[in-house]
Amino acid sequence: MTQVVHEIKEVREVLGQWRKEGLSVGLVPTMGYLHAGHKSLIDRAVKENDRVVVSLFVNPMQFGPTEDLNTYPRDLEADTKLCAASGAHVIFNPEPKEMYADGFCSFVDMTGPTAELCGKSRPIHFRGVCTVVNKLFNIVMPDKAYFGQKDAQQLAVIRRMVKDLNIPVEIVACPIVREADGLAKSSRNTYLNAEERQAALVLSRAVRLGQGLVEKGERDTHKVMEAMKACINAEPMAKIDYVEAVDFQSIQKVDAVENEVLFAMAVYIGKTRLIDNFIINIS
Repeated sequence: MTQVVHEIKEVREVLGQWRKEGLSVGLVPTMGYLHAGHKSLIDRAVKENDRVVVSLFVNPMQFGPTEDLNTYPRDLEADTKLCAASGAHVIFNPEPKEMYADGFCSFVDMTGPTAELCGKSRPIHFRGVCTVVNKLFNIVMPDKAYFGQKDAQQLAVIRRMVKDLNIPVEIVACPIVREADGLAKSSRNTYLNAEERQAALVLSRAVRLGQGLVEKGERDTHKVMEAMKACINAEPMAKIDYVEAVDFQSIQKVDAVENEVLFAMAVYIGKTRLIDNFIINIS
């Protein structure tokens, strides 16, 4: 049975008992409105740990003043059913005041990996991500934490934070889960009407195009990016926020495909901002 708790002290009571029993703990941090992509993270966590905590928290700190905090989809009942079906043991669903008490003024910030891509167009985003994930690590103290590749910059940022701050947790990366037609699973897909949903397929087409060029031997990242941009711009409903190639560890721009390179994009379809990416590892 999956237990739903809303207070930090409740989580720590459960965790205390698990630790006494010598059980390993996995954490899947989410903002809720779970889909098959989240389920893949939970399924893997259940396989690799004795106990699993799933956090459902729409974190206000990572939303800018013009972003979709108030309209971000929420469905605790459906999320609970999915977690239970996957075998998660505890859902941590706090209110913002539980995570950020009156007078809250401590933050985890980062330079370098947060400067490009989403960090450029959403300047406060990663301070919010790093702060809330750090808090979740301190609350749950997991052995492993699971993050999806769709949010590839976030994955790189969390890995860097864990390394820099000596946090004793293993970060497990999980592959992108896509719809049958290729669109990356995202809670924000629910914002799309039928016409926009069809137009959004331009992101996965650009991914496949870029992957194909690199697989055929293209090593100039600018040529790959230009081809991807041309593909996206051919869709009238699409507006590019960015298409970039960066070193996957440092999230700094690169000119050539060497080592591990992340090709990442953010594209507006109507008013909805979607992201997608692929990673090439040339060793």
